[in-house]
Amino acid sequence: MSQYYNPKRTKNLFNPESKDQFKLSRSKIDLFLNCPRCFYLDRRLGVDRPPKYGVDAMPVAHKDLDQWRANFIGVQYLHKPTNFIVTGAIDDVWINSNGELMVVDYKATSKESEVNLEAEWQIGYKRQMEIYQWLLRKNGHKVSDIGYFVYCNGKTDRAAFDGKLDFDVTILDYKGDDGWVEKAVKEAHDCLVADSIPKANSDCDYCNYREAVNDLKISR
Repeated sequence: MSQYYNPKRTKNLFNPESKDQFKLSRSKIDLFLNCPRCFYLDRRLGVDRPPKYGVDAMPVAHKDLDQWRANFIGVQYLHKPTNFIVTGAIDDVWINSNGELMVVDYKATSKESEVNLEAEWQIGYKRQMEIYQWLLRKNGHKVSDIGYFVYCNGKTDRAAFDGKLDFDVTILDYKGDDGWVEKAVKEAHDCLVADSIPKANSDCDYCNYREAVNDLKISR
């Protein structure tokens, strides 16, 4: 039995004979809607659902892991065509049963809705993971296309924080494709060696801000 799983909880149980108020969180209402049986076992009998993430992985014990995690050091690769040292600090690395390294990135949030990777702005998270996969491969490691985002979502349905914040943990798998990284590194080099500043990007808020400031200066 896992050290993290308590199969017989004795606290926070519903007693039908008690006159005391009983706290029922949003997540437990959701549990009831998903499965009344699991809800009854949890809140009435103290038998939680076991944590089953279904992940074929375990933490990796690599001699360079501390370096890979260190800011301003991370995983490094000398890209000889550009003479760039490409770097990235990784949160964690797991290994699957095929001996492939799996990039793991930890995120913290606090939101009512279900955690996912569907938001347009999360493309930056996905690129981040794909660069990490590329860096590890360039260092000669066997790397899985599948990586994981571990989201710690702060629970906002508590009556009081009492000096602490509880989290729900969600593990989201993501299949990366680092095929774009090599081209992007070369194009970044071409950008820097050019003698002219690139044109303003209409999709960039900062470019739009500078354009607006320049327009104000001209109008004055």
